[in-house]
Amino acid sequence: MRHSGDATPTDILISGGGIAGLVAAASFGAEGHSVICVDPAPPVTDEKSAGADLRTTAFLIPSVRLLERAGLWDRLSPHATPLQIMRIIDAGGAEPVARLTRDFDAADISDGPFGWNLPNWLLRREILNRLDQMPNVDFRPGTATTALTARQEEAMVTLSDGSRINARLVVGADGRNSAIRQALGIGVKTTRYGQKALAFAVTHERPHNNVSTEIHRTGGPFTLVPLPDRDGKPSSAVVWMERGPEIARLMAMAPHAFEDALNDRSTGILGHLTQATTLTTWPIISQIADRFTGPRTALIAEAAHVLPPIGAQGLNMSLADLNMLLDLSKDDPGSTESLRIFQRRRWAEARLRLAGIDLLNRASMIGAPPLRDLRAAGLGAIYGIRPVRRLLMKAGLGVS
Repeated sequence: MRHSGDATPTDILISGGGIAGLVAAASFGAEGHSVICVDPAPPVTDEKSAGADLRTTAFLIPSVRLLERAGLWDRLSPHATPLQIMRIIDAGGAEPVARLTRDFDAADISDGPFGWNLPNWLLRREILNRLDQMPNVDFRPGTATTALTARQEEAMVTLSDGSRINARLVVGADGRNSAIRQALGIGVKTTRYGQKALAFAVTHERPHNNVSTEIHRTGGPFTLVPLPDRDGKPSSAVVWMERGPEIARLMAMAPHAFEDALNDRSTGILGHLTQATTLTTWPIISQIADRFTGPRTALIAEAAHVLPPIGAQGLNMSLADLNMLLDLSKDDPGSTESLRIFQRRRWAEARLRLAGIDLLNRASMIGAPPLRDLRAAGLGAIYGIRPVRRLLMKAGLGVS
């Protein structure tokens, strides 16, 4: 590969230092590639710091295998909470109580749990510690991608500090408003649901017993995902999806009123819930890029696809993107043939998953009582058939 002027050569340039981008840097670095990873914002790695990401990520089995491949899992596993059962509850009756419960037990299909849950702020801290130990990985926080010229033989990237990088492969992991995607002129199809999500941690009276619970009533699912004990009390992460005006109303409540609303929405499944961290909120959309590749460039994670936070599909889909890209990049990262295969396989898979999650989210938003009754009947019928339940679990986990 030829190099232009005073540009710095590298195998891989990753634009975006979120969790997907940082895992990508560690993964390509572990494969022996030279890597530069940039992000305009320094990562926040402490739960109590301003701007901390208080969401959590449930890593399903294929994602854990990728983290092992990247040399990350030994560092992360001591902080991870296993997810043994995924529980679906319909609480769409006249009162906010569980009227139908269906469990997906990992023991039905494997000897281990479905996956493991970790706080996002902690993930950033531990992945950065790993990158610091990798001499072939250069992480540059506070640096943005400002221009991209992509050709068949190389990609030229200009950074906000004025430096230029020549890369064999540029990985766009820079979020739903991706600068890399825009530089390639790739459009997106976006669906707006009028929803937002609250993310925070709670403590509760009863142990979670490694059960992740998704409660459907109206507005979107209310999800409780197991965390390690906090101050000697059982703890879970909450993702509470509602229509935008309802989220605004909840955010404006006095603390005691919010706690009452929180416990009404949880159906009392874990006993009394107590808010343990500040509230964070973000808008819920579905989005898919018109294509996932350009010359010497691949889009992954939210630069390629955005899903509502249902069924732990978001980041796990992102890591599936990365896993395939790693496999295709062994000989010549960014080659025309490798990107052709990536586009064909990942775009079709993402479109299919997005359609399924879109359907689930719309069903969870239903407000009219008769339609909520139909939803409950449908959940009971589908999840009550053992072979179907096993098939859905295997499909969700990406195992055969």
